[in-house]
Amino acid sequence: MRRACLIAIAAALVTATTAVAADPLPPTGDQIVWDESRAAGQPWKGRLVSGVRLPAQGQDFFTWDFPLNRPKNRAWRRWGTDGLVNTILTVLREHRLANPDAPRVGIGDLSRPLGGNFDERYGGLGHQSHQNGLDVDIYYPRFDRRETRVRNVLQIDFDLSQDLVSRLVRAGAQYVFVGPNTGLVGPRRVVRRLRFHDDHLHLRIPRSLQNR
Repeated sequence: MRRACLIAIAAALVTATTAVAADPLPPTGDQIVWDESRAAGQPWKGRLVSGVRLPAQGQDFFTWDFPLNRPKNRAWRRWGTDGLVNTILTVLREHRLANPDAPRVGIGDLSRPLGGNFDERYGGLGHQSHQNGLDVDIYYPRFDRRETRVRNVLQIDFDLSQDLVSRLVRAGAQYVFVGPNTGLVGPRRVVRRLRFHDDHLHLRIPRSLQNR
């Protein structure tokens, strides 16, 4: 009887091990949980409903925490509409495939989990917009391929940065704000120069892209 029980237990352990190997548990890392988001109000006075959190990093990107001046932006600064997150991932994937030797692209702030005010109380200069999940800051690729923000325009890889701007425009961007000293160009109705953007570009998508 005892021998039969031991055999049964051993068989159960083998079955369990095989099942785990064949269908492993999902990793405990940063996963995307998709939802049907809604951008309420305006980017400068609004809120985010059913937002989606961008992971801290991925194959094509890393995130940067500007106030703390370090990689891996804090989770509460990485929320956007599903359309915004999908646009980011799609464009960066296409950018990486077209430029296989390019470094990963740095992503800065999106919105807070429920949107709302994101001013200087939350670090640095703060944001006048970024309130309803339609905005994201994207750091220009560096000429030296380092995964950190640029400190001046001389560190910008112009070709890779222009490739990003052009792809964002083709993806349907409402606005791409670039620094006045970067030399980056695009359709005037979309690509606009804005001070304090010589180290990063600011993407805003239209509401029509908010659901993936």
